Amino acid sequence: MGFVGALTTGVIHAIGPLRALGSQTWVQASVRLAPGNSGGPLADARGHVIGINTMVAGRLALAIPSNAVRDFIAGGPCSAWLGVTVHPVRLPRATGRAFGLVLLEVEPDSPAAQASLMAGDILLGTEERRFQSVEDLATAIDGQDSRLLRFKFLRGDYSRVRRVTVRLGDSNDGKDVIAA
Repeated sequence: MGFVGALTTGVIHAIGPLRALGSQTWVQASVRLAPGNSGGPLADARGHVIGINTMVAGRLALAIPSNAVRDFIAGGPCSAWLGVTVHPVRLPRATGRAFGLVLLEVEPDSPAAQASLMAGDILLGTEERRFQSVEDLATAIDGQDSRLLRFKFLRGDYSRVRRVTVRLGDSNDGKDVIAA
Protein backbone atom coordinates (compact mmCIF):
# COMPACT_ATOMS: atom_id res chain seq x y z
CA MET A 1 0.00 0.00 0.00
CA GLY A 2 3.02 2.25 -0.39
CA PHE A 3 3.99 2.41 3.29
CA VAL A 4 7.60 1.84 4.29
CA GLY A 5 8.52 0.93 7.86
CA ALA A 6 4.88 0.68 8.98
CA LEU A 7 3.69 -1.68 11.69
CA THR A 8 0.52 -2.61 13.44
CA THR A 9 -0.10 -3.91 16.94
CA GLY A 10 -2.53 -6.48 18.24
CA VAL A 11 -3.13 -9.37 20.59
CA ILE A 12 -2.27 -13.05 20.18
CA HIS A 13 -5.54 -14.94 20.72
CA ALA A 14 -4.39 -18.53 20.38
CA ILE A 15 -1.73 -20.85 19.08
CA GLY A 16 -3.13 -24.04 17.64
CA PRO A 17 -5.14 -25.56 14.81
CA LEU A 18 -8.35 -24.17 13.32
CA ARG A 19 -11.11 -26.69 12.64
CA ALA A 20 -11.62 -25.70 8.99
CA LEU A 21 -7.89 -25.78 8.22
CA GLY A 22 -6.91 -29.21 9.56
CA SER A 23 -4.30 -29.93 12.20
CA GLN A 24 -1.78 -27.27 11.10
CA THR A 25 -0.79 -25.06 14.03
CA TRP A 26 -1.42 -21.34 13.53
CA VAL A 27 -0.58 -18.23 15.54
CA GLN A 28 -3.95 -16.49 15.66
CA ALA A 29 -3.76 -12.73 16.27
CA SER A 30 -5.95 -9.64 16.04
CA VAL A 31 -3.46 -7.89 13.78
CA ARG A 32 -4.62 -6.01 10.70
CA LEU A 33 -3.08 -7.58 7.62
CA ALA A 34 -3.34 -5.95 4.22
CA PRO A 35 -2.73 -7.44 0.76
CA GLY A 36 1.00 -7.94 0.40
CA ASN A 37 1.63 -8.60 4.11
CA SER A 38 1.81 -12.35 3.60
CA GLY A 39 5.34 -13.55 4.17
CA GLY A 40 6.11 -10.71 6.55
CA PRO A 41 7.13 -11.26 10.16
CA LEU A 42 4.79 -11.44 13.14
CA ALA A 43 6.87 -10.25 16.09
CA ASP A 44 6.34 -10.02 19.84
CA ALA A 45 6.83 -6.81 21.86
CA ARG A 46 10.57 -7.52 22.14
CA GLY A 47 10.97 -7.81 18.36
CA HIS A 48 11.38 -11.61 18.31
CA VAL A 49 9.82 -13.13 15.20
CA ILE A 50 7.17 -15.61 16.37
CA GLY A 51 5.53 -16.31 13.03
CA ILE A 52 5.25 -15.62 9.32
CA ASN A 53 2.02 -13.83 8.34
CA THR A 54 0.05 -16.00 5.93
CA MET A 55 -3.65 -15.11 5.67
CA VAL A 56 -6.75 -13.74 7.34
CA ALA A 57 -9.51 -16.07 8.54
CA GLY A 58 -12.60 -14.39 9.91
CA ARG A 59 -11.22 -11.36 11.71
CA LEU A 60 -7.96 -12.99 12.81
CA ALA A 61 -4.59 -12.88 11.13
CA LEU A 62 -3.00 -16.31 10.82
CA ALA A 63 0.74 -16.84 10.91
CA ILE A 64 2.83 -19.98 10.56
CA PRO A 65 4.74 -20.37 13.86
CA SER A 66 8.43 -19.57 13.54
CA ASN A 67 9.43 -22.96 14.98
CA ALA A 68 7.49 -24.70 12.17
CA VAL A 69 9.37 -22.58 9.61
CA ARG A 70 12.68 -23.44 11.32
CA ASP A 71 11.86 -27.16 11.26
CA PHE A 72 10.87 -26.98 7.59
CA ILE A 73 14.12 -25.26 6.66
CA ALA A 74 16.18 -27.73 8.72
CA GLY A 75 14.53 -30.63 6.89
CA GLY A 76 16.12 -29.58 3.63
CA PRO A 77 14.46 -29.80 0.24
CA CYS A 78 11.11 -31.53 0.16
CA SER A 79 9.59 -33.28 -2.81
CA ALA A 80 6.08 -33.04 -1.38
CA TRP A 81 4.94 -30.54 -3.97
CA LEU A 82 1.77 -30.76 -6.02
CA GLY A 83 1.75 -27.18 -7.35
CA VAL A 84 -1.77 -26.10 -6.43
CA THR A 85 -3.53 -23.46 -4.36
CA VAL A 86 -6.64 -24.90 -2.70
CA HIS A 87 -9.63 -23.74 -0.71
CA PRO A 88 -11.84 -26.05 1.39
CA VAL A 89 -15.46 -26.39 0.25
CA ARG A 90 -18.56 -28.31 1.33
CA LEU A 91 -20.45 -30.09 -1.42
CA PRO A 92 -24.12 -31.00 -1.03
CA ARG A 93 -24.77 -34.72 -1.34
CA ALA A 94 -27.93 -36.82 -1.13
CA THR A 95 -26.58 -38.62 1.96
CA GLY A 96 -25.12 -35.58 3.68
CA ARG A 97 -22.37 -33.13 2.94
CA ALA A 98 -19.03 -33.97 1.35
CA PHE A 99 -15.77 -32.11 1.83
CA GLY A 100 -13.52 -31.13 -1.04
CA LEU A 101 -10.61 -28.89 -1.97
CA VAL A 102 -11.31 -26.61 -4.92
CA LEU A 103 -8.21 -25.84 -6.98
CA LEU A 104 -7.91 -22.07 -7.17
CA GLU A 105 -4.63 -22.15 -9.09
CA VAL A 106 -2.48 -24.80 -10.77
CA GLU A 107 1.15 -23.81 -11.21
CA PRO A 108 2.48 -24.33 -14.76
CA ASP A 109 4.78 -27.37 -15.17
CA SER A 110 3.84 -28.64 -11.69
CA PRO A 111 2.93 -32.28 -11.06
CA ALA A 112 -0.75 -31.22 -10.96
CA ALA A 113 -0.49 -29.40 -14.31
CA GLN A 114 1.30 -32.36 -15.90
CA ALA A 115 -1.60 -34.54 -14.76
CA SER A 116 -4.05 -32.14 -16.48
CA LEU A 117 -5.66 -30.90 -13.24
CA MET A 118 -7.23 -27.46 -13.75
CA ALA A 119 -8.42 -24.53 -11.68
CA GLY A 120 -12.01 -25.27 -10.66
CA ASP A 121 -11.44 -29.01 -10.18
CA ILE A 122 -12.39 -30.25 -6.71
CA LEU A 123 -10.13 -32.83 -5.06
CA LEU A 124 -12.16 -35.30 -2.99
CA GLY A 125 -9.33 -37.48 -1.73
CA THR A 126 -7.04 -40.29 -2.73
CA GLU A 127 -8.01 -43.82 -3.72
CA GLU A 128 -7.39 -44.83 -0.09
CA ARG A 129 -9.03 -41.99 1.83
CA ARG A 130 -11.48 -39.07 1.43
CA PHE A 131 -10.22 -35.64 2.43
CA GLN A 132 -11.76 -34.12 5.53
CA SER A 133 -9.34 -31.18 5.87
CA VAL A 134 -6.60 -29.33 4.04
CA GLU A 135 -4.11 -31.22 6.20
CA ASP A 136 -5.24 -34.49 4.59
CA LEU A 137 -3.86 -33.26 1.25
CA ALA A 138 -0.55 -32.32 2.87
CA THR A 139 -0.37 -35.77 4.48
CA ALA A 140 -1.17 -37.50 1.18
CA ILE A 141 1.63 -35.78 -0.75
CA ASP A 142 4.19 -35.78 2.06
CA GLY A 143 7.36 -37.72 1.36
CA GLN A 144 10.78 -37.56 -0.21
CA ASP A 145 10.59 -40.48 -2.64
CA SER A 146 9.37 -40.54 -6.22
CA ARG A 147 5.92 -42.09 -6.36
CA LEU A 148 2.53 -42.14 -8.03
CA LEU A 149 -0.50 -40.85 -6.14
CA ARG A 150 -4.05 -41.38 -7.40
CA PHE A 151 -6.62 -38.67 -6.63
CA LYS A 152 -10.41 -38.63 -6.94
CA PHE A 153 -11.81 -35.31 -8.17
CA LEU A 154 -14.81 -33.53 -9.69
CA ARG A 155 -14.81 -31.40 -12.86
CA GLY A 156 -17.45 -29.56 -14.86
CA ASP A 157 -21.00 -30.42 -13.88
CA TYR A 158 -19.71 -32.62 -11.04
CA SER A 159 -21.92 -35.50 -12.21
CA ARG A 160 -19.19 -38.12 -11.97
CA VAL A 161 -16.10 -38.71 -9.88
CA ARG A 162 -12.95 -38.73 -11.99
CA ARG A 163 -9.52 -40.12 -11.18
CA VAL A 164 -6.04 -38.91 -11.98
CA THR A 165 -2.61 -40.29 -11.17
CA VAL A 166 0.11 -37.76 -10.40
CA ARG A 167 3.85 -38.44 -10.25
CA LEU A 168 5.37 -36.77 -7.20
CA GLY A 169 8.94 -36.37 -6.12
CA ASP A 170 11.01 -36.04 -9.29
CA SER A 171 11.25 -34.15 -12.52
CA ASN A 172 8.82 -35.56 -15.02
CA ASP A 173 8.37 -34.99 -18.71
CA GLY A 174 4.67 -35.87 -18.44
CA LYS A 175 4.99 -39.35 -19.97
CA ASP A 176 4.19 -41.15 -16.72
CA VAL A 177 1.08 -39.18 -15.83
CA ILE A 178 -2.19 -41.00 -16.32
CA ALA A 179 -5.54 -39.16 -16.27
CA ALA A 180 -8.96 -40.76 -16.02
